[in-house]
Amino acid sequence: MKSIDGQKFAEMVQMGAHHLKQNADYVDSLNVFPVPDGDTGTNMNLSMTSGAKETAANSSGHLGRTSQALSKGLLMGARGNSGVILSQLFRGFGKAVEDKETLTAGEFAAALKYGVETAYKAVMKPVEGTILTVAREAAQQAVETAAESDDLIQVMEATVAEAKQSLKRTPDLLPVLKEVGVVDSGGQGLVYVYEGFLASLKGEELPERTVVQSMDELVSAEHHRSVQGFMDTADIQYGYCTEFMVRFEEDKTKDHPFDETQFRQQLSELGDSLLVISDEEIAKVHIHTEDPGDALSYGQTFGSLINIKIENMRQQHMDIVGSPASGNAGKEPAAKHPYAIVTVAMGSGIAELLRSIGASYVIEGGQTMNPSTEDIVKAIREVGAERVLILPNNKNIILAAEQAAELAGIEAAVVPTKTVPEGLAAILAFNPEAQVSANAKTMTAAAASVKTGQVTTAVRDTTIDNVSIHKDDYMAIADGKITIATPSLETTMKALIGELITEDDEIVTIIYGEDVSEKEAEEMAAYIEGQSSNVEIELYSGRQPLYPYILSVE
Repeated sequence: MKSIDGQKFAEMVQMGAHHLKQNADYVDSLNVFPVPDGDTGTNMNLSMTSGAKETAANSSGHLGRTSQALSKGLLMGARGNSGVILSQLFRGFGKAVEDKETLTAGEFAAALKYGVETAYKAVMKPVEGTILTVAREAAQQAVETAAESDDLIQVMEATVAEAKQSLKRTPDLLPVLKEVGVVDSGGQGLVYVYEGFLASLKGEELPERTVVQSMDELVSAEHHRSVQGFMDTADIQYGYCTEFMVRFEEDKTKDHPFDETQFRQQLSELGDSLLVISDEEIAKVHIHTEDPGDALSYGQTFGSLINIKIENMRQQHMDIVGSPASGNAGKEPAAKHPYAIVTVAMGSGIAELLRSIGASYVIEGGQTMNPSTEDIVKAIREVGAERVLILPNNKNIILAAEQAAELAGIEAAVVPTKTVPEGLAAILAFNPEAQVSANAKTMTAAAASVKTGQVTTAVRDTTIDNVSIHKDDYMAIADGKITIATPSLETTMKALIGELITEDDEIVTIIYGEDVSEKEAEEMAAYIEGQSSNVEIELYSGRQPLYPYILSVE
């Protein structure tokens, strides 16, 4: 096969997405830490599925346009670090081929390499032995093979073969992988995508699904919570979800040429959640607005309108949550706030605590369901502020938050908090009079001054940093490092306290989870007082799942 067009590439994307979906549970099982939030497979699957849906809805014989659809879908659906990196790989790929109707073996290999370069630039501190390494080495092999062969199948075969070999080498680059005895989970996910590509090119069935040895080692489905914001129907500022397409007409564009940038700018004044995609013949528009007629009238100045869809979002929200819609009709749009803090948390008590100290919007999620780039963008738009600071409170959400900040359309910055205690400290350092950049710097410093302790249960047997861990053990995690694992919650918690609290510390905050009673939490607070009489103890019911205790020490 000498070349592929957009339709064939769309088929490859569908096969890659399906193969990844079939093996997502296996990818989840490869996560190094045996905590019940090992969801690389889930994140990559949701990200790739979003890309595949957008590709299917917008596929074209023109390869460049099909690849742009994949890039857009992946970008908006990206979840977790591996999902974001996957989106960047194909964002760069799409940029390299945007003008190409078909793709040769050499061009395909070059696009893979450009995608890798794009992904490396997107990561502040690239770590080898991860999906980045697998992507880089596979792309390099693709380039070398393409220099000797113009057969796309041969190039893809070499790419898959090298991706698998690179994956096998990841434990040699990341000692923790070798210690646990697994390969990199994100790299494995990418191998599944590439295997799907190859099967599509060869017209063969997908490779067999990899079966997880013990399903008990996986997180149960009940732990996966929906990612959704907290809002009332009355809070919806722009009530009509409006979608339409403009088919350009020469008699209208001759003296009034269509310019996508100007078109987008004009529509942006009518609402938010604006997306505009155009080619030489059609512009597709999605916007949330109070005045659908104005948006349609403006679009009509460039041609005829087709595929018009207008939905009342207030009515939809009322139907979902059961809240009355009376009083919403004709409601004046909410005034924009000068500043907002958007953050992420799991547990209604933690969400309440974050809001009580200044968070404007709390996205539910974190440990078992990382919010996507699009979830965070929607939260930013719904909060209606002129400037926003984003606190991920989870290291696996930072990259998605950074992408959301770039797409927000307003002044935005990420404070890279990795835990809820860091998020609490950062919010308390917020200064409403300071600039976004100054606040981000101050809040990041405040987050770094806090020590975080967590207790959770192990989902499988393993050994990490010479700590022997058995399934269902309670593990103490001090600032990201597992320090002890025992069958007893009380024993593990007391060991964590001894690890974290020193004579120089002044404040200890205990956030207890949904499976811990108030009495048990108070007994633990009393134990701390007995060990460190000079510290002040604050006790909160976070009602978080999976983590019986979260400690903040400062």
